[in-house]
Amino acid sequence: MDLKLNNKVAIVLAASKGLGKAIATALSSEGAKVIIGSRDEGEIQKTAAEISGITGNEVLAISVDVSDGEQIAYLIEKTATTFGKIDILVNNSGGPPFNKFENFDDDAWLQAFNLTLLSFARTSRLVLPHMQKTGSGRIINIISGSVKSVLANSVLSTSMRMGVVGMAKLMADELGPYNITVNNVAPGMILTDRLKHTLPKDTDPEEALKERAKNIPLGRIGKPEELAALVIFLASGQAAYISGTTIQVDGGANRGIL
Repeated sequence: MDLKLNNKVAIVLAASKGLGKAIATALSSEGAKVIIGSRDEGEIQKTAAEISGITGNEVLAISVDVSDGEQIAYLIEKTATTFGKIDILVNNSGGPPFNKFENFDDDAWLQAFNLTLLSFARTSRLVLPHMQKTGSGRIINIISGSVKSVLANSVLSTSMRMGVVGMAKLMADELGPYNITVNNVAPGMILTDRLKHTLPKDTDPEEALKERAKNIPLGRIGKPEELAALVIFLASGQAAYISGTTIQVDGGANRGIL
């Protein structure tokens, strides 16, 4: 299947490791011109070199804090100036901390808002003129399975990511006339550092992962590359009629009907 991604210009945020890195690698493998962003200058440059070594394609790395408006504006302007267009935006960020509702003060809520909701809105707004100019585009938000099923202690993440779901639905409606699609990808248990940090500290990590996998019909934790496969499909020409959706990648873990 030709995904028609060759020479498409794609921005992938929070891409120094985990899901973002896997997505950037998959896009580059399909011939896209990939720009990756993350806060750690050393890590993001290292990741760019690693992806380039795997795919044989140049990857541009820019250090950026997604919660900083000026840094995001610079990344987008640099991308547009360098490549003349922006075709694909993959919104991604590290999640807020886990804890009970009663333990979060106003500052924690504001930080979660800036990181997880406002950053997605801001970045999408800034790429929009570039996509409108070419008459097409793909905006893909990496959110969380918690928007479909309750995840204990995830009140900050769930609240903000539910906002992303609503925003994406309205954006899909407004941006459809420009052939810009907007979709959400909701990971379940994928083997990333964030998942590892939620494991009990007094338990063997391998045993803890096996215990978590018992409630997954496929009987295992997902791989970042498996989520990346869906993202590159949504970014492709083959997915031109898919918009306003939230798709789970969770091995069948969510038992909800809708």
